[in-house]
Amino acid sequence: MIEAVVQYSPQLLHGLGLTLVVALGSFVVGFLVAVVLAPAAVYGRPAVQKLIAGYVGLIRGLPELLVIFLVFYGGTVFLTWLVGDYVEVNALTAGIVALSAVSSAYLTEILRGALVSVSEGQWEAALGLGLRRWRAFRLVVLPQMMIRALPGLGNQWLVILKESALVSVVGLEELMRKSVVAAGATHQPLAFYLTAAALYVMVTGVSTLLINAYRLRLTPHTR
Repeated sequence: MIEAVVQYSPQLLHGLGLTLVVALGSFVVGFLVAVVLAPAAVYGRPAVQKLIAGYVGLIRGLPELLVIFLVFYGGTVFLTWLVGDYVEVNALTAGIVALSAVSSAYLTEILRGALVSVSEGQWEAALGLGLRRWRAFRLVVLPQMMIRALPGLGNQWLVILKESALVSVVGLEELMRKSVVAAGATHQPLAFYLTAAALYVMVTGVSTLLINAYRLRLTPHTR
């Protein structure tokens, strides 16, 4: 059992690398989108607020697997129509785009909730010091919003990390796909699924430690 895992360890580590690329890429892109959408959802015009609420509600109402299929096959159809020749969307790109859309919807709600929790007194104090509204938001409100959002952000990172396994359905050979292939080739599924589980636990464990350390570092500033 151990010999088989050692033999396939380069492929498993390559799959783990792709898993981290998909998860990290999706989280970063989703976070950047959410940083723009969350303030607009709170302070924007009513039409903008409704549009963002509709986007968030739509994405949260769809299974992640369906979003991946829509981006992969829908993107292929759209690009083929646009170019006039058959173009297939890259599986890695489709996975990151799809999970970015999913994560942006959840992260927008996390940041919106954190933003609403910042008291109006913080706004009034910053504006009273002569700061313009944008500088008041960037220097006073945004840091407090991020501190309040940190537990939710950490949780969403772990969710995206595990959801990255879904991208294997469009052919991306991330950790789960590599494990399935190795299990089929060696007829030792338990060995490879236990190895995949151990690698996921290792990554989520390290992530949790880093998130907790960063949260403890920020705690004195919230007192």
